[in-house]
Amino acid sequence: MTIAGPGPELFRPALEGLVPYEPGKPAELVQRELGLEHVVKLASNEGPFGPFPEAIEAIERALPEANRYPDGGAFRLREALAGRHGVAFEETVVAAGADAVIGYVCQATLDPGDEVVTPWPSFPSYVLDPLKMAASTVRIPLRDGRVDTEAMLAAVTERTKLAFLPTVNNPTGTLTPRDEVLGFLDRVPEHVLTVADEAYFEYVDDPELPDAIEEAAKRGRHVLALRTFSKIYGLAGLRIGYGVGPAPLIEAIHKVRRAFDVTTPAQEAALASLDAPAELARRRAANRESMTALRAVLRARGFEPIGPAVGNFLFVDVGTDAASLDDALLRRGVIVRPMGAFGAPTALRITAGTPEEIAFLEQALADVFSNS
Repeated sequence: MTIAGPGPELFRPALEGLVPYEPGKPAELVQRELGLEHVVKLASNEGPFGPFPEAIEAIERALPEANRYPDGGAFRLREALAGRHGVAFEETVVAAGADAVIGYVCQATLDPGDEVVTPWPSFPSYVLDPLKMAASTVRIPLRDGRVDTEAMLAAVTERTKLAFLPTVNNPTGTLTPRDEVLGFLDRVPEHVLTVADEAYFEYVDDPELPDAIEEAAKRGRHVLALRTFSKIYGLAGLRIGYGVGPAPLIEAIHKVRRAFDVTTPAQEAALASLDAPAELARRRAANRESMTALRAVLRARGFEPIGPAVGNFLFVDVGTDAASLDDALLRRGVIVRPMGAFGAPTALRITAGTPEEIAFLEQALADVFSNS
C-alpha cells in the first residue's frame, strides 16, 4: 500500500528545483549486489586510517552513558578548541561536521533573494544550502582548476551576503594561496561574510597555505573559518566539525543549531584527538606517499590529474566516458566519485587510499583497458 501524500502546495517553492543529495553506495552493498569478493571505496575523501588510538579509548569510555543526551553546548570541546586557537569560547561553534556549520550559517544569514558567491565546481553544500533558503547562488568558474578570487570579487553585489572560499578546493584539490585569500578578504565589502573552508588544513604542508583562524578571524576580518575531524582525524562516521568566527555570528548560528546534534562519542573522540602531533605528522606523510602513488597510476593510463593537488584526493578529466569508466571500475570493486553533481560530467574524483587500495585500483584499471 502506498502512503497518501500531500499536494505540492505544502512544500516551499525554493525546494522545487533541488535534487536530494545522493551519497555513493557503501562498499558492503556494492559487494553484495555485484557478488564481489573485495571492494575498496575511494569516493568520499575519507582518510584511510581509523580514529586515533586515544579517540577509540574515549569512545569506549563514552558508550556506557549512551542512555544520556550529549552535552548540547559541547562545552568541554569548545573550551579546548578556544584554548587551542587562542580565541574566546563564544567565538567557537561545534556541529555535526563542518558541513552542518555551512547549513547553519545559511539559515542564520540568508533571506529569499539574497546572493551567495561561490567557486564552481566546488563543495555542493555551497550551492545547495543557500538554495534551500531561496537565496541565489552565483557560481564562479574555476581558472585552470583553481579558485578565481578576482572573479569572485567582481561578482559581489549589494545583495551578496556570503562568499564561500575553500583554501583547498573540493573536488580539484588545488590550493588557494595565502596572498589570494588575504587579498580577497582585504577587498571584499564589509556586508559580505566570507566562509573560509579549511577541511583539508591538516593534510597540507605547503607554506602558501593560509591559516584563516590565525591570519583572518583573529585579526578582525569578517570571516567564519571551518575545520573538521572527518578527514585526517578519521572521525567521518561520527560527524563532527567546528567553526571559529565573531561572537555575534556564533550566537546567531546557535539560535538555529539543533541542541543535541553532536553525539557524546563524537565529542569525546574529538577531544582525545587534539593533542597527537606525532600521529598527525605520520598520517600527513603517509598521505603524501599515497598521493604520489595514485598520481603515477593515473598517469600510466594517460590521465593527467589537475594539480598541484594538496589534499587527499585527485580530480581527473577522463573525457566523455566518465560514467562508463566509473561503472567499469565499480563492477571490478572500486568505488570512485563521478563529478556530474559538481558540474564536471567528464571527470572523476579519486581518494588517495592505502597502498593496497591503490594497487587494487591499478589492477582494476589494467583490467578495464585490457578489455576495451
